[in-house]
Amino acid sequence: MKRDLLSLQDLSGGEITALLELTQQLKRGEHRPDNPLKGKTVALVFQKPSNRTRVSFEVGTFQLGGNCLYLGPEEINLGVRESIADAAQTLSRYLDALVARTHAHQDILDLAKHARIPVINGLSDLYHPCQALTDIFSVQEKFGHLSGLTLSYIGDGNNVCHSLLLGCAMVGMHMHIATPKKYEPQDSIVQLAMAAAQKTGAKIMVTHSPREAVNGAHVIYSDVWVSMGQEEESKKRLKDFNGYQVNSDLAREANKDYIFMHCLPAHRGQEVTAEIIDGPHSIVFDQAENRLHTQKAILIALLEKTS
Repeated sequence: MKRDLLSLQDLSGGEITALLELTQQLKRGEHRPDNPLKGKTVALVFQKPSNRTRVSFEVGTFQLGGNCLYLGPEEINLGVRESIADAAQTLSRYLDALVARTHAHQDILDLAKHARIPVINGLSDLYHPCQALTDIFSVQEKFGHLSGLTLSYIGDGNNVCHSLLLGCAMVGMHMHIATPKKYEPQDSIVQLAMAAAQKTGAKIMVTHSPREAVNGAHVIYSDVWVSMGQEEESKKRLKDFNGYQVNSDLAREANKDYIFMHCLPAHRGQEVTAEIIDGPHSIVFDQAENRLHTQKAILIALLEKTS
């Protein structure tokens, strides 16, 4: 039976732990057998451009012995040139897995519904599970554990925030979120995270005060204020997010050994100062590298289920 990764809700806490362990093995070069994806082909079906997601999945697939195809909007144009159902069923006849990067999360759901192969959410407007798994691995790599740590997210309650909420709750990490009014994460997802947190001891806080959120935090996490597709809202967003910049003054509220994280691309001088993102507490490029290792673990886990 095929398995999809559309949201972290598709995984159990134990499966997340196993993925983190496999990621660590892959990064250390300890995983065997060699070429676990030999003879398999993965396609990247993207409605929007990408740097880290595309390159890490392509390189990761090749390193695991598989083949990778990139299918951008000009090739597929999901739901326009061809229905999502038809595209999913056709691609299932050729491929072993499909990574999708879409605008609407419903497009991911429709692909998974009609595909006979594993579908991985490479980003949608609602979730970014591969990023969150990478982030959790990166925190564990730096601190040696996860339970009891506090991650403070400062910015828009977007897809990255949603996936981090679920992921932190499932592994026992506390998460504090500071957003301007009307930019909070979706309440339904906050409630899902709180339900998971009751089982792990994690605590979830949503506030409008960056200082309250950062107080004592082990991890400060920032993301862009204007995401791809929101360019028309740029002027309003820059005004609304005034006061939510991660800078040295705000960082003084955190644990002295805090780490700074950002999923990139970043806009220095907007959501974060150069002093912070390029400073000694920043792990943003370790975090970016870890996309490769985490996604290799995801591919192995899902494709082994269908072997």
